[in-house]
Amino acid sequence: MGSEGETVTLRKPRFLCLHGFRTSGEILKTQVTMKWPESVTQKLDLVYLDAPFPCQGKSEVEGIFDPPYFEWFQFNKEFTEYTNFNECLAYIEDYMIKNGPFDGLLGFSQGAILSAGLPGLQAQGVTFTKVPKIKFLIIVGGAKFRAASLIDKAYSTPIQCPSLHFLGETDFLKEYGKELLENCVDPVVIHHPKGHTIPRLDEKGLQIMESFIERIQKMVDEKEIKE
Repeated sequence: MGSEGETVTLRKPRFLCLHGFRTSGEILKTQVTMKWPESVTQKLDLVYLDAPFPCQGKSEVEGIFDPPYFEWFQFNKEFTEYTNFNECLAYIEDYMIKNGPFDGLLGFSQGAILSAGLPGLQAQGVTFTKVPKIKFLIIVGGAKFRAASLIDKAYSTPIQCPSLHFLGETDFLKEYGKELLENCVDPVVIHHPKGHTIPRLDEKGLQIMESFIERIQKMVDEKEIKE
Protein backbone atom coordinates (compact mmCIF):
# COMPACT_ATOMS: atom_id res chain seq x y z
CA MET A 1 0.00 0.00 0.00
CA GLY A 2 1.30 3.46 -0.85
CA SER A 3 1.98 6.19 1.68
CA GLU A 4 -0.53 8.95 2.38
CA GLY A 5 -1.22 11.08 -0.66
CA GLU A 6 0.24 8.46 -2.98
CA THR A 7 -2.01 6.87 -5.62
CA VAL A 8 -2.41 3.13 -5.27
CA THR A 9 -2.73 1.39 -8.64
CA LEU A 10 -5.18 -1.44 -8.20
CA ARG A 11 -5.69 -4.23 -10.69
CA LYS A 12 -8.78 -5.50 -12.49
CA PRO A 13 -10.43 -8.78 -11.44
CA ARG A 14 -8.63 -11.51 -13.40
CA PHE A 15 -10.67 -14.33 -14.94
CA LEU A 16 -9.62 -17.52 -16.68
CA CYS A 17 -12.16 -18.05 -19.46
CA LEU A 18 -13.26 -21.58 -20.41
CA HIS A 19 -14.94 -21.96 -23.80
CA GLY A 20 -17.76 -24.22 -24.95
CA PHE A 21 -17.59 -27.78 -26.28
CA ARG A 22 -15.68 -28.10 -29.55
CA THR A 23 -14.89 -24.42 -29.87
CA SER A 24 -11.77 -22.53 -28.70
CA GLY A 25 -10.45 -19.74 -26.53
CA GLU A 26 -10.22 -17.50 -29.58
CA ILE A 27 -13.86 -18.18 -30.47
CA LEU A 28 -15.03 -17.35 -26.93
CA LYS A 29 -12.95 -14.17 -27.03
CA THR A 30 -14.61 -13.18 -30.30
CA GLN A 31 -18.08 -13.92 -28.91
CA VAL A 32 -17.48 -11.91 -25.74
CA THR A 33 -15.91 -8.90 -27.43
CA MET A 34 -18.63 -8.81 -30.13
CA LYS A 35 -21.55 -9.12 -27.71
CA TRP A 36 -20.44 -7.24 -24.57
CA PRO A 37 -19.57 -3.51 -24.58
CA GLU A 38 -16.18 -2.15 -23.60
CA SER A 39 -17.76 -0.74 -20.44
CA VAL A 40 -17.82 -4.38 -19.32
CA THR A 41 -14.83 -6.03 -21.00
CA GLN A 42 -12.38 -3.22 -20.19
CA LYS A 43 -13.10 -3.63 -16.46
CA LEU A 44 -12.01 -7.27 -16.42
CA ASP A 45 -8.69 -8.96 -17.15
CA LEU A 46 -9.86 -11.87 -19.32
CA VAL A 47 -7.49 -14.70 -20.25
CA TYR A 48 -8.78 -17.25 -22.77
CA LEU A 49 -7.54 -20.84 -22.66
CA ASP A 50 -7.93 -23.62 -25.26
CA ALA A 51 -9.16 -26.94 -23.88
CA PRO A 52 -6.58 -29.77 -23.77
CA PHE A 53 -8.17 -32.14 -26.29
CA PRO A 54 -8.60 -31.57 -30.04
CA CYS A 55 -12.19 -31.84 -31.23
CA GLN A 56 -13.12 -35.54 -31.61
CA GLY A 57 -16.19 -35.01 -33.78
CA LYS A 58 -18.17 -32.37 -35.63
CA SER A 59 -18.31 -28.91 -34.11
CA GLU A 60 -21.59 -27.02 -34.15
CA VAL A 61 -19.71 -23.81 -34.98
CA GLU A 62 -18.21 -25.16 -38.23
CA GLY A 63 -18.89 -22.65 -40.98
CA ILE A 64 -19.38 -19.88 -38.42
CA PHE A 65 -15.97 -19.81 -36.73
CA ASP A 66 -12.71 -21.15 -38.12
CA PRO A 67 -10.98 -24.17 -36.57
CA PRO A 68 -9.12 -25.47 -34.62
CA TYR A 69 -11.74 -26.66 -32.14
CA PHE A 70 -11.16 -28.20 -28.70
CA GLU A 71 -13.04 -30.01 -25.93
CA TRP A 72 -12.43 -30.13 -22.17
CA PHE A 73 -13.42 -33.76 -21.67
CA GLN A 74 -15.61 -36.40 -23.30
CA PHE A 75 -18.92 -37.84 -22.07
CA ASN A 76 -21.59 -40.43 -22.83
CA LYS A 77 -25.03 -39.68 -24.29
CA GLU A 78 -26.58 -39.24 -20.85
CA PHE A 79 -23.77 -36.91 -19.70
CA THR A 80 -23.31 -39.20 -16.67
CA GLU A 81 -19.87 -40.64 -17.47
CA TYR A 82 -16.84 -38.51 -18.26
CA THR A 83 -13.56 -39.45 -19.96
CA ASN A 84 -10.27 -37.58 -19.45
CA PHE A 85 -11.83 -35.45 -16.71
CA ASN A 86 -8.92 -35.70 -14.27
CA GLU A 87 -6.52 -34.89 -17.11
CA CYS A 88 -8.62 -31.81 -17.85
CA LEU A 89 -8.44 -30.63 -14.23
CA ALA A 90 -4.67 -31.15 -14.12
CA TYR A 91 -4.25 -29.22 -17.38
CA ILE A 92 -6.23 -26.21 -16.11
CA GLU A 93 -4.47 -26.21 -12.73
CA ASP A 94 -1.06 -26.37 -14.41
CA TYR A 95 -1.97 -23.39 -16.58
CA MET A 96 -3.15 -21.46 -13.52
CA ILE A 97 0.10 -22.22 -11.67
CA LYS A 98 2.22 -21.00 -14.59
CA ASN A 99 0.07 -18.01 -15.60
CA GLY A 100 -1.83 -17.03 -12.46
CA PRO A 101 -2.95 -15.96 -10.07
CA PHE A 102 -6.57 -15.75 -11.19
CA ASP A 103 -9.46 -14.35 -9.16
CA GLY A 104 -12.26 -16.16 -10.91
CA LEU A 105 -13.55 -18.30 -13.75
CA LEU A 106 -15.75 -17.31 -16.68
CA GLY A 107 -17.31 -20.19 -18.55
CA PHE A 108 -19.70 -20.86 -21.41
CA SER A 109 -21.54 -24.17 -21.95
CA GLN A 110 -19.12 -27.04 -21.19
CA GLY A 111 -16.73 -24.42 -19.83
CA ALA A 112 -19.53 -23.06 -17.61
CA ILE A 113 -20.37 -26.51 -16.22
CA LEU A 114 -16.68 -26.94 -15.41
CA SER A 115 -16.33 -23.46 -13.90
CA ALA A 116 -19.38 -23.85 -11.65
CA GLY A 117 -18.23 -27.22 -10.33
CA LEU A 118 -14.63 -26.29 -9.60
CA PRO A 119 -15.11 -24.21 -6.40
CA GLY A 120 -16.75 -27.19 -4.72
CA LEU A 121 -14.10 -29.62 -5.91
CA GLN A 122 -11.43 -27.19 -4.72
CA ALA A 123 -13.10 -26.85 -1.31
CA GLN A 124 -13.10 -30.65 -0.97
CA GLY A 125 -9.41 -30.84 -1.85
CA VAL A 126 -10.13 -32.83 -5.02
CA THR A 127 -8.35 -30.39 -7.33
CA PHE A 128 -6.82 -26.90 -7.54
CA THR A 129 -4.90 -27.55 -4.32
CA LYS A 130 -1.86 -25.63 -5.61
CA VAL A 131 -3.63 -22.42 -6.67
CA PRO A 132 -5.50 -19.68 -4.77
CA LYS A 133 -9.16 -20.12 -3.94
CA ILE A 134 -11.62 -19.34 -6.74
CA LYS A 135 -13.29 -16.12 -5.61
CA PHE A 136 -15.76 -15.27 -8.41
CA LEU A 137 -17.76 -17.00 -11.16
CA ILE A 138 -19.38 -15.78 -14.38
CA ILE A 139 -21.53 -18.61 -15.78
CA VAL A 140 -23.13 -18.41 -19.24
CA GLY A 141 -25.36 -21.31 -20.27
CA GLY A 142 -24.23 -23.47 -17.36
CA ALA A 143 -25.47 -26.48 -15.42
CA LYS A 144 -24.35 -28.98 -12.80
CA PHE A 145 -22.18 -32.03 -13.36
CA ARG A 146 -24.29 -35.16 -13.87
CA ALA A 147 -21.58 -37.75 -13.23
CA ALA A 148 -22.39 -39.49 -9.93
CA SER A 149 -18.70 -39.58 -9.00
CA LEU A 150 -18.61 -35.76 -9.02
CA ILE A 151 -22.01 -34.64 -7.77
CA ASP A 152 -21.39 -35.29 -4.07
CA LYS A 153 -17.95 -33.72 -4.15
CA ALA A 154 -18.77 -30.66 -6.24
CA TYR A 155 -22.03 -29.70 -4.53
CA SER A 156 -21.73 -31.16 -1.02
CA THR A 157 -21.58 -27.59 0.28
CA PRO A 158 -23.12 -24.47 -1.30
CA ILE A 159 -21.01 -22.44 -3.72
CA GLN A 160 -19.98 -19.56 -1.48
CA CYS A 161 -18.31 -17.16 -3.91
CA PRO A 162 -20.18 -14.34 -5.69
CA SER A 163 -21.50 -15.67 -9.00
CA LEU A 164 -23.17 -14.12 -12.05
CA HIS A 165 -25.40 -16.41 -14.14
CA PHE A 166 -26.88 -15.90 -17.61
CA LEU A 167 -30.16 -17.77 -18.23
CA GLY A 168 -31.50 -17.81 -21.79
CA GLU A 169 -35.25 -18.10 -22.30
CA THR A 170 -34.82 -20.67 -25.10
CA ASP A 171 -31.57 -22.24 -23.88
CA PHE A 172 -31.87 -26.03 -23.72
CA LEU A 173 -29.88 -25.86 -20.47
CA LYS A 174 -32.12 -23.25 -18.84
CA GLU A 175 -33.77 -25.59 -16.32
CA TYR A 176 -30.40 -27.11 -15.44
CA GLY A 177 -29.03 -23.60 -14.98
CA LYS A 178 -31.84 -22.94 -12.49
CA GLU A 179 -30.85 -26.10 -10.59
CA LEU A 180 -27.32 -24.75 -10.35
CA LEU A 181 -28.61 -21.52 -8.79
CA GLU A 182 -30.00 -23.53 -5.90
CA ASN A 183 -26.44 -24.53 -5.02
CA CYS A 184 -25.19 -20.95 -4.92
CA VAL A 185 -25.26 -18.80 -1.78
CA ASP A 186 -24.85 -15.52 -3.60
CA PRO A 187 -26.07 -15.78 -7.23
CA VAL A 188 -26.86 -12.79 -9.43
CA VAL A 189 -28.93 -13.60 -12.52
CA ILE A 190 -29.24 -11.96 -15.94
CA HIS A 191 -32.23 -13.25 -17.93
CA HIS A 192 -32.09 -12.90 -21.71
CA PRO A 193 -34.45 -13.90 -24.55
CA LYS A 194 -31.93 -15.90 -26.57
CA GLY A 195 -30.86 -19.55 -26.54
CA HIS A 196 -27.57 -21.28 -25.81
CA THR A 197 -25.25 -18.42 -26.65
CA ILE A 198 -23.23 -15.51 -25.30
CA PRO A 199 -26.01 -12.88 -25.27
CA ARG A 200 -25.90 -9.18 -25.87
CA LEU A 201 -26.70 -7.10 -22.82
CA ASP A 202 -29.89 -5.04 -22.75
CA GLU A 203 -30.12 -2.02 -20.47
CA LYS A 204 -31.17 -4.04 -17.42
CA GLY A 205 -28.58 -6.76 -18.06
CA LEU A 206 -25.85 -4.16 -18.47
CA GLN A 207 -26.78 -2.54 -15.16
CA ILE A 208 -26.72 -5.92 -13.38
CA MET A 209 -23.36 -6.86 -14.87
CA GLU A 210 -21.72 -3.50 -14.19
CA SER A 211 -22.98 -3.66 -10.60
CA PHE A 212 -21.52 -7.17 -10.20
CA ILE A 213 -18.17 -6.05 -11.61
CA GLU A 214 -18.12 -2.99 -9.33
CA ARG A 215 -18.78 -5.25 -6.36
CA ILE A 216 -16.03 -7.77 -7.13
CA GLN A 217 -13.62 -4.94 -7.97
CA LYS A 218 -14.11 -3.59 -4.44
CA MET A 219 -13.34 -7.06 -3.07
CA VAL A 220 -10.14 -7.25 -5.13
CA ASP A 221 -9.17 -3.72 -4.04
CA GLU A 222 -9.68 -4.53 -0.37
CA LYS A 223 -7.51 -7.62 -0.68
CA GLU A 224 -4.77 -5.73 -2.52
CA ILE A 225 -4.72 -2.93 0.07
CA LYS A 226 -4.52 -5.41 2.96
CA GLU A 227 -1.56 -7.11 1.32
